[in-house]
Amino acid sequence: MPLLTIDGKQVEVPAGTTIIQAADKLGIDIPRYCYHPALPVSGNCRICMVEVEKQPKMQIACYTPVTDGMVVHTKSPKVLEVRKTVLEFLLVNHPVDCPVCDQAGECKLQDYYMEHGQYDSRLSNVKVKKEKKAVSIGPTVMLDQERCILCTRCVRFADTITKTNELGVFERGDHSQLDVYPGKQVDNKYSGNVVDICPVGALTDKDFRFKCRVWYLAQTKSVCPGCSMGCNITVEWDKMRPHQHKKARVMRLKPRLNPEVNNYWISDEGRYNYRFIDENRILHPQLGDSLITWERAIDTIIAAIKPLKDAHKTSRIGVIASAQLTNEDLFAVRKLFKETLSGALVDFRVPQKPGFSDDFLLKADKNPNTAGANQILNPEIDTAQIIQKAKAGEIDVLYVFGQNLVSLFGKDVVAEIAKKVKLLVYQGSNINETCSYANLNLPSSVYAEKEGTFTNCQNRVQRIWPAFTPLAEAKGDWEIAGLLSAKLGGSVNYQRSSDIFKDIAAHVAPFAEMTYEKLSDQGLVLKV
Repeated sequence: MPLLTIDGKQVEVPAGTTIIQAADKLGIDIPRYCYHPALPVSGNCRICMVEVEKQPKMQIACYTPVTDGMVVHTKSPKVLEVRKTVLEFLLVNHPVDCPVCDQAGECKLQDYYMEHGQYDSRLSNVKVKKEKKAVSIGPTVMLDQERCILCTRCVRFADTITKTNELGVFERGDHSQLDVYPGKQVDNKYSGNVVDICPVGALTDKDFRFKCRVWYLAQTKSVCPGCSMGCNITVEWDKMRPHQHKKARVMRLKPRLNPEVNNYWISDEGRYNYRFIDENRILHPQLGDSLITWERAIDTIIAAIKPLKDAHKTSRIGVIASAQLTNEDLFAVRKLFKETLSGALVDFRVPQKPGFSDDFLLKADKNPNTAGANQILNPEIDTAQIIQKAKAGEIDVLYVFGQNLVSLFGKDVVAEIAKKVKLLVYQGSNINETCSYANLNLPSSVYAEKEGTFTNCQNRVQRIWPAFTPLAEAKGDWEIAGLLSAKLGGSVNYQRSSDIFKDIAAHVAPFAEMTYEKLSDQGLVLKV
């Protein structure tokens, strides 16, 4: 393995490593525009040039492989002068419309100019003007050609990652410009990623465009709940000006690097699946048409369940859980309904039509925690049997977690069940058709309001963090289970989700010896 020195620091790296990769390993930041670690090297922006001893010319760090004994300088006067010159060249024909550009605040032209530029303009001629108007080049992406610095990241993404080949660079010299090929649009399942990797304001997201300046945003690490892949994301929300967006808190979702799961990318399906966090929420406990307190809601459930427990008729309790719940929520469900109320019929599997899938990130299972639900609940009866028993009048209490029974089994079936059972409880975050048939609706929190874990299709356990407190009177599903357990003499008496995870590790074999502390940003694979 070659041993080299960068800015006085030694590092040993595998053969074939480039200078920029070795510098990243040392935590030395070399500016880059065209270079992206997940894309083929282009080497066209030249801002990553460094000085290599015994080399007559400056070398581009993104393309130059290291050699044993190499000595590299990334901050010498010669290097700093080259960076300033490259920035001046890139800005010669750039419109410098920062105040009205949606990329302001996360633009690498701005960042590097303030760090390496700071020159007086020598421009005496009129700039080469390209079309100023922002042009729609697909369902999610806008293009402003005159802001483009021709780094070609988006072109390489479309050519090598999605392999849809929509983008190219046309014309020559200072008239070169980015555009879509005739008759094409940037219309693939991962189109939003071209906005993420654009270092300037040439490509912007229609959904986020002019919604919020990035310096008002807070970022919270999380996991996409859109399918069983469990792509790592950040939930980005307006922490300073909630009045600007009425009831909307979440402004956008962005991919978070995890080389073991989604690398740098997320699908559009997951990226734009965030409005349910703030819209169409169940805000208060509701009994029939009346809003009630949590105390009364819990007492209503206990009044229906306790006689069944006392009479050893818990088999007349049906529970339809959900793989949208965290591992912690599911373990609380297990302790309440399979231990305290031993004999209750519990399942989470429902007859859903498989969603779109591909061989990249999108999975047909649109739940983030199917693997976790299987391990924790270990169901012995399926949902279809529970529904049949309810239709036959063999269920007195049907407890539903977030599942829309109307879309799954039809309006007539749910209407018949609602007449047969004594109490139909719907516990979920968002209003759906099942709510109108439930006797009691309970508001639960969404994933962005929870601390907990999901287990993805790789059996990888990954953490989620709460971006904000639950909306209105919503509570965590495990908290609601705890309120019920307290009235039934059960053991769901946790103060925080980390306590539940310790219990999961102690009682569910594949989770053995796992702790929150061991779950790095890349998660941990279950021993199954």
